[in-house]
Amino acid sequence: MLRAAGVGAGDEVVVPAFGNAEVAEAVAQVAALPVFADIDPVTYCLDPSAVEAAVTPRTAAVVAVHRFGRSADVGRLYEVGRRHKLLVLEQGESEAPYDERAQRRERAAYLDAKLRGVRTPDGGDGHTYQQYVVRVPGNGRPDRDAFARAIRAKGVDCRVPVKTPLHRLPGFRRCVSLPETERAAEETLALPVHASLTRRDMQRIVSACNALGGPIVVGSTALFGV
Repeated sequence: MLRAAGVGAGDEVVVPAFGNAEVAEAVAQVAALPVFADIDPVTYCLDPSAVEAAVTPRTAAVVAVHRFGRSADVGRLYEVGRRHKLLVLEQGESEAPYDERAQRRERAAYLDAKLRGVRTPDGGDGHTYQQYVVRVPGNGRPDRDAFARAIRAKGVDCRVPVKTPLHRLPGFRRCVSLPETERAAEETLALPVHASLTRRDMQRIVSACNALGGPIVVGSTALFGV
């Protein structure tokens, strides 16, 4: 799509660093340069203000990636595109049937009401909960990883959605300030909300998470209470 739009060597394309490498690799394949902009901490999608700050005379396009069932702020991104005469592209997520989305929302609402000690996602308009991503606050990644290990030991199939932002990876390493991207990579954890989960499964998730009571910071070390 980028090549068909005339994007190529010498051009820059603004993309998120929070996510998989697919979009940045597509930019590199047309000999353009991926430029990383920070994300909105609520939607985990590109922050339009950060995108605008990343625009240079060489910028040709922006790729907005919809994340975890939340949509990027495409209205504002298209405004940025119009102001700077940029191509704005969207990458969506494969969507489940309506009934499955409804069941995910039902399970997400249950977790919203029951979870303690983690920051639950802001549902917002149209959230389909492709992933139910919480924040584990504390001193950073070791806290989140310790939390994940503890609830996995109790039978909860959680996962870290983005282990390393792209701007830290050898193939795309950039010296750029992306504080919200860094924070999200250190704190986020995806809990299961798929349609096959029973009420007992949901109770197990809540019990495992709430038993930890959130991180207890002692000096520079984060422990977990029971």
